[in-house]
Amino acid sequence: MALRRLDLTFPPLQATKPITYHLVKDFGLTPNILRAQIQPGQQGRMLVEVTGAKAAIDKGIRFLEHEGVLVGAAASDIVLDEEQCVTCGLCTSVCRPEALTLTDDTRELRFDKDQCVYCEACVIACPRRAITLEF
Repeated sequence: MALRRLDLTFPPLQATKPITYHLVKDFGLTPNILRAQIQPGQQGRMLVEVTGAKAAIDKGIRFLEHEGVLVGAAASDIVLDEEQCVTCGLCTSVCRPEALTLTDDTRELRFDKDQCVYCEACVIACPRRAITLEF
């Protein structure tokens, strides 16, 4: 089994089509939607983890592209420049899934990759630009 994290951009006319249904039904994939913003008649974005056989994932990606969905590699990690970080905690205050936290005792910044949905709120909030996304 393989796992791919994809950043999908839907054109306005594709926003109401059952795209993820087809990934499951036609390709035997298991999509895990981490973040989505899709409105009828508007361009939409979705961050999705897709699990399945590598060949099936490749076929599913070709299907998405054929349907007009732009498929890009999603961020794979959050990178913290420890020399720039002053542990001010601003990034933790905007991190809704609580992937970034400060330890109670040492005030050390911790990152839980499994909780992160790569919304980039921490990147925007960091006044020192110490946080970046790695693709």
